[in-house]
Amino acid sequence: MTDPWATSDGRPRVAALVTAPQAPFELGCAAEVFGTPREGLPGRYDFLVCTEHPGEVATTAGYTMRVTAGLEVLETADTVVIPGWLPYTAQLSPAILRALCRAAERGTRLVSICTGAFALAQTGLLDGRTATTHWARADELRTRFPRVRVEPGVLYVDHGDIATSAGAGAGIDLCLHLVRTDHGASYAAELARHMVMPPHREGGQAQFVPAPVTSHTTGESVAALLHWSIAHLGRPITLSDLAARAGVSPRTLARRFEEQLGTSPGRWLLTQRVTAARELLEETDLPVEAIAARVGLTSATNLRRRFHTLLGTTPAAYRRAFRG
Repeated sequence: MTDPWATSDGRPRVAALVTAPQAPFELGCAAEVFGTPREGLPGRYDFLVCTEHPGEVATTAGYTMRVTAGLEVLETADTVVIPGWLPYTAQLSPAILRALCRAAERGTRLVSICTGAFALAQTGLLDGRTATTHWARADELRTRFPRVRVEPGVLYVDHGDIATSAGAGAGIDLCLHLVRTDHGASYAAELARHMVMPPHREGGQAQFVPAPVTSHTTGESVAALLHWSIAHLGRPITLSDLAARAGVSPRTLARRFEEQLGTSPGRWLLTQRVTAARELLEETDLPVEAIAARVGLTSATNLRRRFHTLLGTTPAAYRRAFRG
């Protein structure tokens, strides 16, 4: 049998497992991040699409696509992505269930986009863990799989060995997060720039769910304030500073951040400072003290503490892993 990974040159292998009817956008999320060649940006993954029965696979867009690789691809993949699962009530076939469980036993990272969480939940691998899916299907996921701790209000959840995302665009956020984990913040940011995507949306950020229109739910976009803050990370910035620049009270600004970003101004700002520190650790030889000052974290001690809280590692260990 011909090895489907025959052209692999040792890069991490990512396999997308598709079933009919396949949602093209969810598959596209994985393909764009892991499998699309880009001029001037070296690829870091080998990417294949596979299915249980190779051949024509129908899509929800009305066309079919030809998939030549079968489940044998999962036997040597480093990451398996399930880009949606339709209908979401469909049962896993014994062959797919067996292939996914064996992959998990080998240490393969399993990832779902949108309703793909319904497939992962059937393996039992999400039992006792937090997971997410499209907000419109969260209640159904919780009802069908009561041992899964469903978080309907987040973009993605990553446990290291298994990760789930909300619907549509959140799949790109999760895939970029995985690239950042694998290859560092600088490469992920460059890839995001090629895709004309925000380089980093935190997993705990809220999904864009319909909200009741009340007197408290509106207000101007905070986008301009975000851009200003990122350009001035080196200076001390307080909630009062941000509110004054936006021309509103701190309470109003905090409400706008929660409504538009699903997080607080302080949490968002800390994430930007640590992200900027990650890029400096990767791209420069600046000492940790200088990096801390440049991103507004004051001291090396504070940077180390914040780094460990958000990333579970130290700046020195991160630099060793991703420098160059």
